Amino acid sequence: MPTLTRRSALALGSTLAGAALARPWPALAAAEIPAAWPDRLPDGWTESHGLSAFGELNLPAGFEALPYVDPAAPKGGTIVLEPTTAGLNQNFTTFDTLNIYILRGDGAAGMGLVFDTLMTGTLDEPDALYGLVARSVRVSPDRLTYRFLLRPEARFHDGSKLTAADCAFSLDLLKAKGHPNLRTGLRHLASATALADDLLEVKLDPERTRETHLTVAGLPIFSKSYYTAHPFDQTTLDPPLGSSAYRVGIVDQGRTIAFDRVKDYWAKDLPINRGQANFDTIRYEYYRERQVGFEAFKSGATTFHEDATSINWAKGYDFPAVQDGRVQRRTVPTDGPVGIQGWWLNTRRDQFRDPRVRQALGYAFDFQWVDKNIMFGLYERTVSYFQNTPMAAVGLPLPGEIEILEPFRGRVPDSVFGPAVLPPVSDGSGQDRGLLAQANKLLLQAGCKRDGNVLRLPGGEPFHIEFLDFGGSLERHTQPLIKNLQLLGIDARFRVVDAAQYQSRLNDFDFDVITLNRGGDSTPGEGLRISYGSEAARTPGSQNFTGTADPVIDALIEMALHAGTRAELTTICRALDRVLRAQFYWIPMWNKPDHWLAYWDEFGWPAKAPKLDPGVLSTWWSDDAKAKQLKAKG
Repeated sequence: MPTLTRRSALALGSTLAGAALARPWPALAAAEIPAAWPDRLPDGWTESHGLSAFGELNLPAGFEALPYVDPAAPKGGTIVLEPTTAGLNQNFTTFDTLNIYILRGDGAAGMGLVFDTLMTGTLDEPDALYGLVARSVRVSPDRLTYRFLLRPEARFHDGSKLTAADCAFSLDLLKAKGHPNLRTGLRHLASATALADDLLEVKLDPERTRETHLTVAGLPIFSKSYYTAHPFDQTTLDPPLGSSAYRVGIVDQGRTIAFDRVKDYWAKDLPINRGQANFDTIRYEYYRERQVGFEAFKSGATTFHEDATSINWAKGYDFPAVQDGRVQRRTVPTDGPVGIQGWWLNTRRDQFRDPRVRQALGYAFDFQWVDKNIMFGLYERTVSYFQNTPMAAVGLPLPGEIEILEPFRGRVPDSVFGPAVLPPVSDGSGQDRGLLAQANKLLLQAGCKRDGNVLRLPGGEPFHIEFLDFGGSLERHTQPLIKNLQLLGIDARFRVVDAAQYQSRLNDFDFDVITLNRGGDSTPGEGLRISYGSEAARTPGSQNFTGTADPVIDALIEMALHAGTRAELTTICRALDRVLRAQFYWIPMWNKPDHWLAYWDEFGWPAKAPKLDPGVLSTWWSDDAKAKQLKAKG
């Protein structure tokens, strides 16, 4: 999902440790406090300037700025880039709507820059939110009631006051008409009520998950007046009324969208925002192919490029602007989880229902050959659904994992209780005969039959696989896999469709195999249900592309969503990782635990980088002196 300084609440795990929330809050003038917000806390209630998954807040009440920003960062200038993240209905290569919060349409990049939220995250903490529109929150002893005290100065871009009525309206609207993933996140929202203009009461049902309150606090706030006059559940290119640091600027459907900084933004001087939103304009340019986008960067049509293509990073930066210093490169490591990229198999298709078939397909991928010959040895093999986190299962199950898994013995593969399943290691030849022999054995065990050079499914139909994509950038990585599948008698093909058709087919689960890079998560929560839960498997537009519908996985997800401590969550996720890996829902690809950044040398950034993200859009700025030097170099 698009972010500026916010980490999506749906990407956060959450539960509330009450003792850690009992922090002092600066005294408020009587005129600032609604009548329904008594001076004295009710018995057992706590009050805080933020919320987190386990009560962990690194920043105290009254902090002056985030630790990784330059509070005196200059404002001005423009940054131009391609979309590199997509969520909800967004598309990497085109857009036809500015409404990203519904299922319909292809949403534009960056729309999350427009709307404020009750609370907002940081790029140092994976699951903590601090007050933005809400200056404070009070929590009932049973953690089912939350009362948010709003800042009276909060305003929409047209100058109208942002009130608790807008907040309640937004939550009700998203729960009723929002994208299926948002509706899932709000399933345990019982009610949202404006007790006063500056006081919102949120009630959760007793089945609420560990992160429901964070989802509520991190979702966009819409103007009730605006969306009473304008339909919410329709695609539109009309710029919406927002309240955040940016508003929609230039729009050229499917090609360009720009966001202009709101210079009188009501919250620009709040500590949570100091040193951020420094560019006067953020502009996204769309390109149908990744390589076309790179050529655009080389020509200066875009000014920032996060590279994800190994051949470009290894050999593509030999153009004049690099040689004379006008274009610079940086490798920025991350302390956070990495995305889990792979070929995801749609088990709704008959040919992928048997896990032995799915396992066999993995034996046909020679990562060692692809990494050496196509990717210049720059990547590591992905092995876990929780790659680069303590939640990745390693070796034999620990006692805590055994305790969780034991009740499911006989309902999960026996391999779950052995060493964590790993993808095969090849001889690097590109056609490992031993691995292909193992693949053939598994296919025959699953009931497939050979008819000359054709492999037939148990029902007699030829075995077909279509690798569906919206661009050709990964075709050369996929072709070695396709070649080996063809050696096994499988009719495997790579097919590229236009971006709109691709998104439509994903929404309807109308595909065999897709390439997908799921973002990593330091505190897995509701995203597990959206990606691997049985209900999501039946919900068009959900992120459960594999069709995973397993009662054991559902049970483990529910355990993870209600974990009371981070240690407990880690153990549950390790157990879940073992079960998912043993079912072979994907052919894992590769990862790199750092960011490859290239940019025209006109930017500045703080001395200290955030831990979880490079923070380019939120913390970088346009450097006038560098820009003048760049212009002088021509």
